[in-house]
Amino acid sequence: MGRGRAKAKQVKVARQLKYNSGGTDLDRLKEELGVAESPNDPYDDSYDEVADKYSDYSDEYGSEDDRKDGTSGR
Repeated sequence: MGRGRAKAKQVKVARQLKYNSGGTDLDRLKEELGVAESPNDPYDDSYDEVADKYSDYSDEYGSEDDRKDGTSGR
């Protein structure tokens, strides 16, 4: 006997965990995950650095539409 009481207590604890598990510290979670400071900024600085680094190649090679001699550049 007594199984009903133990099961009822387990169900009660499970419901508390499921529905009342608030209190998550989102700032601490952001720090642990290494999320950028401003979430509204769709681009980070690393994209600009890479774009600047390879912008010379676009001038030199360009796209196939830009070529006047009809070569593919390969």
